[in-house]
Amino acid sequence: MNRRRFLTTAAAATAAVCATGSTTFAATAPRARTASDTAPLRTWFEATYRSITAMTTDFGLTADKIDASRPGTPVPSPQTSPTNIGCGMWSTVAAAGLGVISPSLMHDRLARTVAAVERLERAHGFWFNWYDAHDGSVLTTWPENGDPVRPFLSTVDNAWLVTGLKIAADADPTLRPRIARLLDEADWSYFYTPYDPADPVAGPGQLRGGYWPDKPGNGEPTGFHYGALNTEPRMASYLGIADGSLPTDHYWHLHRTLLPGMGQEQQPEGSYVTVDGVRVWQGHYTYRGRKLVPTWGGSMFEALMVPLFVPEAEWSPKSWGTTHRRYVRSQIEHGLMEEKYGYWGFSPASIPEGGYREYGVDAIGMQQDGYNSLAVVTPHASFLALPQAPDEAIANLEALARDFDAYDDRYGFRDSVDVTTGRVSDSVLALDQGMIAAALAQHLHPGLLQRPFRTAGFRSRVQPLLNKEQFSI
Repeated sequence: MNRRRFLTTAAAATAAVCATGSTTFAATAPRARTASDTAPLRTWFEATYRSITAMTTDFGLTADKIDASRPGTPVPSPQTSPTNIGCGMWSTVAAAGLGVISPSLMHDRLARTVAAVERLERAHGFWFNWYDAHDGSVLTTWPENGDPVRPFLSTVDNAWLVTGLKIAADADPTLRPRIARLLDEADWSYFYTPYDPADPVAGPGQLRGGYWPDKPGNGEPTGFHYGALNTEPRMASYLGIADGSLPTDHYWHLHRTLLPGMGQEQQPEGSYVTVDGVRVWQGHYTYRGRKLVPTWGGSMFEALMVPLFVPEAEWSPKSWGTTHRRYVRSQIEHGLMEEKYGYWGFSPASIPEGGYREYGVDAIGMQQDGYNSLAVVTPHASFLALPQAPDEAIANLEALARDFDAYDDRYGFRDSVDVTTGRVSDSVLALDQGMIAAALAQHLHPGLLQRPFRTAGFRSRVQPLLNKEQFSI
């Protein structure tokens, strides 16, 4: 954008925030949305879905990213991951549910992807972290620089592929038998370390980050477990609890905060409670006078990607529902009031200068020296906030589009904007576009992508846990 225009609009936005002060953020019920309100959101969805189709190869897999800055048809990146593939599937289901594509075209696209997934090499029932998006081969060298890649089974990435497969099976009954055969081999206990009360450090009752399967036996595990509850790997926990491959007490062995005295961003307040026979530290952080359950790094997608699919706020309104609202409010106030950027929304994304980086609000993450915002605003973070702050999220996105040309009608919102320089990322990532597509689908057609996560084991095993949750907030 024109730099003079950028400096003028940024200064005006900051001045407006300073003038209105905290009254801007008074809790109010969201107003009813009209057809004229939702028309721009449908336009945003259509452009976002065009980016997904542009990233999807003839082989049927959604690649990691495209460069949206150049004229002409973009070339999908060579690599893809299980998460990217899952994003492609649920975005296609959302497109059909919103009437953007026909049911027959949805079937054709899903069937092509399922056929590709059936051909992918696996280990222990799970998918490797990186494949060639154009032929499905496992990557052993990184396409961009030739560095070696050790094939890895990622817990969280497999969770998002399974999520996409479940949504595809729900939307297209003709694909259910094939998808069921794929999912029958995915046993989440492979990643699980059972709880050992005699040595809870070695046996924490949590999921490993993943395995390198090239070692004899079960492979070589990561040296860490996913211990924080309010992070995106909880999707794997929910999936395993729902299908019975993980015990329900696994949920209570995840940390709301780290324990008092452990190194973390701030010393938590709270108390111990016993739930289902498990002693749980119900800790919380306080940010700008607001009690909440932190994530690991302080980013938006850690907290709010999972509830696009699992209705946490509905099943746990006083706990999950409350912390989600306060988390969004904290992101808004960090950007507008604490840092006075004039814009808000911070989450990992491709950076304007190229590459990838984590962004967040350090104070609401457990990790010491965690993610910082660095004046880089990520549009997908605002889309994730639609359930909690729809008017503010839409206004923020409109401002990013207007003031920085961060949106184009071909492929939607770019991945990130440096609001101090006006520099916009050249890339769009499948992960971030997939979150945008799912968030818009949930806003325009509530429950569209949630059906598989409201029935069967989710209703009988996961919902009771969330009903019992009592965060100390």
